[in-house]
Amino acid sequence: MSATLSLDQARRIALAAQGLDKGRPAGPVTLRTVGRTFARLQLVQIDSVNVLSRSHYLPFFSRLGNYDRSILQRMSATHPRRMMEYWAHEASYIRPEFFLDLVQWQKRKWVGASAMEPELRKDVAGKILEALDAGRAMTAAELTVKIGHVEDRRDDNWGWNWNAVKRVLEDLFQDGLISAASRSEQFERRYALTARVLPDQLSLGGDRRNPVEAMHRLIDAAAQAHGIGTVRCFADYFRTPLKAAVASVDHLVSAGRLEPVTVAGWDRKVFLHAEARTPRRAAGRALLSPFDSLVFERRRLEELFGFHYRIEIYTPEHKRRFGYYVLPFLLRDRIVARVDLKADRAAGLLLAKSAYAEQDAPLDTAVELADELELMAQWLGLEDVVVSPVGNLADSLALALRRGGGPISSQGTQSTWSVSLP
Repeated sequence: MSATLSLDQARRIALAAQGLDKGRPAGPVTLRTVGRTFARLQLVQIDSVNVLSRSHYLPFFSRLGNYDRSILQRMSATHPRRMMEYWAHEASYIRPEFFLDLVQWQKRKWVGASAMEPELRKDVAGKILEALDAGRAMTAAELTVKIGHVEDRRDDNWGWNWNAVKRVLEDLFQDGLISAASRSEQFERRYALTARVLPDQLSLGGDRRNPVEAMHRLIDAAAQAHGIGTVRCFADYFRTPLKAAVASVDHLVSAGRLEPVTVAGWDRKVFLHAEARTPRRAAGRALLSPFDSLVFERRRLEELFGFHYRIEIYTPEHKRRFGYYVLPFLLRDRIVARVDLKADRAAGLLLAKSAYAEQDAPLDTAVELADELELMAQWLGLEDVVVSPVGNLADSLALALRRGGGPISSQGTQSTWSVSLP
């Protein structure tokens, strides 16, 4: 018979696997510290929205606190690379050892040149590869100039009006022939031949070219990052096909890497990773990016934490429930609140445009969130935190900030909030 776990145990296992069950390190955050965190997460998602901070910086702040963001530049843009860009859970920084595995399984032709005339694609690809072989890493715009490509500007597909050079670049990137050597100040990829970005990995052979073995490694890594979850959870982590993931889960169970378990309240098959820890308590505190790996799989998030979450960036403003860039707030072993954040860099302010407590959030939610916002402001180089009077937590949060995070008086003996969400 499979082991039976309580929901509290499953929650703590998930937090431990993601490095969110403990307080942050007391000493300086070094490259080695960041590297260990990245190895635990396996990947961090990249997104261009910069209303607060680029999304790939936030998971490290959530787990490590105030750290030097240039460390990620060193890890991703200098040899030997400890992280590199590729398609995984959308565009992501991945561990280089998974690059060849992912190349075999990531097929996203919609982003590239699949609709182009074959001869044009071949011609542009040849010129791109020749230019990159002869010179330095370049952005799509620089390569367009370098190879002398000219075409009429398109405006019929907002957000994806790429010229032929950019479209071919994305195909070559997906095929693994070229990679991102670094990013420009405008967050544009600087493309280079993968043989130069990752020479050691490309020399590997054997099972690294075997798609079945590749899937086993990816699902094992995803399960390790989750600690506990379903096949769908594991497949979603690297966005691998579900059918192949099922076969890999069966293999990993037979190999002793995964154990079928039962979790109270879950109506799906659940698996526990062999290296998962079950802490007796969780003591972490973190604001989580909308693209944090803990919140990737929304059904899992709701089953574990009772927290319903949707990103509302693409929702018209008048239809948003909570705000544009809303971060869940984790306190100990619960997600207790959500706050819509924006960095007003010109004014030096971190703006909390709304703040909502969850049902039964503990009374110290506002104080703990105030401390977290002050830490985030310090990390972002901002001078103050300003709270707008929107949401059932806003007044208490503003008061906690004015009092420097001191205790807030409350009436009676009630130990949790009782609130009505919109």
